[in-house]
Amino acid sequence: MSQRHVVINGRRIGPEEPPYIVAELSGNHNGDIGRAFALIDAAKAAGADAVKLQTYTADTITIDHDGPEFQLQGGLWHGRRLYELYEEAHTPWDWHPRLFEHARSMGIDIFSSPFDPTAVEFLQELDAPAFKIASFELVDIPLIDQCARTGKPIIMSTGLASPTEITEAVSAAKAAGDGGVILLHCTSGYPTPPEEMNLRTLPHLAQAHDVVPGLSDHTLGVTVSIAAVALGACFIEKHFTLSRADGGVDSDFSLEPHELERLVKESREAWLAMGSVRYEDVPSEAASRDCRRSLYVVADVAAGEAFTPANVRSIRPGHGLPPKHLPEILTKTASRKLSRGQALDWSMVG
Repeated sequence: MSQRHVVINGRRIGPEEPPYIVAELSGNHNGDIGRAFALIDAAKAAGADAVKLQTYTADTITIDHDGPEFQLQGGLWHGRRLYELYEEAHTPWDWHPRLFEHARSMGIDIFSSPFDPTAVEFLQELDAPAFKIASFELVDIPLIDQCARTGKPIIMSTGLASPTEITEAVSAAKAAGDGGVILLHCTSGYPTPPEEMNLRTLPHLAQAHDVVPGLSDHTLGVTVSIAAVALGACFIEKHFTLSRADGGVDSDFSLEPHELERLVKESREAWLAMGSVRYEDVPSEAASRDCRRSLYVVADVAAGEAFTPANVRSIRPGHGLPPKHLPEILTKTASRKLSRGQALDWSMVG
């Protein structure tokens, strides 16, 4: 991929850097700003690079309407009215300055997903270092354009989007600004079964669109995210809560602090394990080299005696001739008297 990295608040994000881990707070504050502060603290303690908010009100994301089109069918929120759900889940705008200040004081990045033009303007006032476009908003090209024109990095999720819609969104972001694009493979199921993630799409997205790739992961647990890192994901976003038992609109598919800590640790280990194309020995192999197989004298041999499978074998350790020479050795004789346990070398072969 030729777009090698994107920078958020001074942190480089790309294949040459450890994966950037984002804890999505969403509505898991449960209407309590103290809990929102605690979520930020817990994300920092777990090693996450950033926390993310969602900046909307029920009135900026939908309208108060009782029609069937405004009621959710199926899934986690079946039967709920959109307006009612977003009224419960939104993060009050008057919390934002305090949350941004708190995160910055804790040394963890903070940004948000805007859902309308007023939210973009508001987040600009807070000097948000990046903008996240949610999957359902990927088709809102004017919103993407407004975010990109700030010059900040744009992170976009692809859940539900067709290839054409993804191309249109990426093209709009690149045309409007130069902050860079991070494109997150995403399946918009809440939660998503692992078999519906199709992670092999991730490197294809990166190559097709010349972007830094990542994953917005709504599966349970951390396995899928770690697998995504092995496929090149540079950015991982997971919903985060203090405890699923506390409830909340997104709690069912959110990580708890010990799980987020595991995600941070294991995703970075996966990234380290990717390494580079290499066939040479590495330091940890030094002690193992002597344990490879080689040719040894396994029974005493008189000078001039023929080598046979009874007196020469391929065994461990590896100080003798390579085993590939055994067929040739078995056509030769000993150049001198040899003792059981000697590593065979060419000077012993007549």
